Amino acid sequence: MKKLILALLIGGLMMTGISAKTAVVYFSATGTTERMAKNAAQTMGADIFEIQPVHKYSDADLNWHDKKSLSSIECNDPKSRPEIKAVVSTGSTTVFDISAYDTVVVCYPIWWSYAPKIVYTFVESQNWSGKKMIALCTSGGSGLGRSGSDLAKFAKGVDFKGGRDFTRGSGADVKKYIDGLLK
Repeated sequence: MKKLILALLIGGLMMTGISAKTAVVYFSATGTTERMAKNAAQTMGADIFEIQPVHKYSDADLNWHDKKSLSSIECNDPKSRPEIKAVVSTGSTTVFDISAYDTVVVCYPIWWSYAPKIVYTFVESQNWSGKKMIALCTSGGSGLGRSGSDLAKFAKGVDFKGGRDFTRGSGADVKKYIDGLLK
């Protein structure tokens, strides 16, 4: 009987959100990072949110060969902080509130060895005190580099656990990696 009561109490605590909660927050301009983030969130049973820019990036905006493209201009300006239209739950209008989560997995593409500046806008807009952050990226070849630790510098009070490039890999690979970081 005691075991049954204990199991019911633990189950009730988990259902009310007292257990650790994880959110996956992503920015994706082409869909590559979105696929990785959705696979990771589904495998981990995490809530997922998309950072939506006011200005949706066109192919011309993303042309890294053009020094006058929007993404090139943003990446070359350390003070650039593109405006966010919304950070919403995929498939609904729920607005993201970091206070409900213990761990936030921030997913983004690598642009010129860094996270896109809109990700900095997001990170700076949140209260990270007592929160854990993990950075996951997709990349055409440069990998995570310092992008995760650079973002953590702008997330005041965060406990940055680390990060990795998951351009290739399954949701199960991401879950195993994150579980290892949180032990």
